[in-house]
Amino acid sequence: MKKVYLLFLIIFYCSLGWAQTDSTKTAVAKVKNIDFNVMPYLNYNRTLEFMFGAIPMMMYKFDKTDTISPKSLSGLSAVYTTNKSYFIASFNKLYFKEDLWRAQVFFAVGNQNAQFYVDDIDVPDFYDYGTKKTILAFTLQHKIVKSFYAGLGYSYAHYSTDYQDNVEPSSVSHTNGLQLIMLYDTRDAVYYPTKGNKIKLRWITYPEWFGNTANANKIFSEYNAYFPMRNGKDVLAGRFSGKFGLGNIVFEQQVAIGSNDIRGYSEGKYRGDGLMDIQGEYRYNFNKRMGLVGFAGLATIYGSDTKDFDWKLYPGVGVGYRYRAFKTEKFNIGLDGAVGKGDWGIYFRIGEAF
Repeated sequence: MKKVYLLFLIIFYCSLGWAQTDSTKTAVAKVKNIDFNVMPYLNYNRTLEFMFGAIPMMMYKFDKTDTISPKSLSGLSAVYTTNKSYFIASFNKLYFKEDLWRAQVFFAVGNQNAQFYVDDIDVPDFYDYGTKKTILAFTLQHKIVKSFYAGLGYSYAHYSTDYQDNVEPSSVSHTNGLQLIMLYDTRDAVYYPTKGNKIKLRWITYPEWFGNTANANKIFSEYNAYFPMRNGKDVLAGRFSGKFGLGNIVFEQQVAIGSNDIRGYSEGKYRGDGLMDIQGEYRYNFNKRMGLVGFAGLATIYGSDTKDFDWKLYPGVGVGYRYRAFKTEKFNIGLDGAVGKGDWGIYFRIGEAF
């Protein structure tokens, strides 16, 4: 049944892609500087169950005469799930002043009904929890020298969490984070690179003097490399990522294996204060607007409440389908299916995994 459902989703998105080609052409013809599209969202997750919604988004330039800056991307997403979770988010990636400045703005509200694994009680098992959350984050980066950017950012999050059977006491918390960002970017395109490297380092600090209940720090590092294949038609991509929590990391700040790092885990079982992973992906383009991907990787975690999970290797492997959402820009949406260690996941993609 799971295989049949995955096949259905792939066929569904293929048909949507062909159906939207004409509307995209019309939008481009009417408004040359703005590409607009509305993407349906349909997905399944072992924790959130069936998810459906809509994602309107557009690509545009602040200055039509700016031939250096990539197009900016703005969008909204509204998603509801059959386990009664919901998410509403606004996402923006902004490029302007001949790519001298880059900014990101993200805002989301939602109610996430999920689960986590508990083993230090009489009946070790998955237990449900619900978190009402509000998240706001923005960053601004400036080009220092060729290919090197540095910047600052701010993030705010408010969480209200209740746990099934009172396995943990209910909690209400909020965090205020200050970010320092460094980026080295030699990619030939920001949305679908075929060659070059992206090296990014972010340090987020949550000091008590900034309205936090306890001092904590998080460090995010990533190194992505891209290699053209088949005379530039395909891409071989590689990635190393590290997420390191230091200090008093609250439950909602922990990281779980899954999503981009590593696909194939959707139960939320393997979570902790930090995560490291390495993965590779081959992007095969059999059509100007469609393609397939195959990927595999390994991850490990530390700081888990279940100590036996720490520093073990967790593999993930899968395949996916891609469709070009905008005619004038190589920007893909798609669907991935992956399996992990005793787990599996299906992922709707806006852009590539990395």
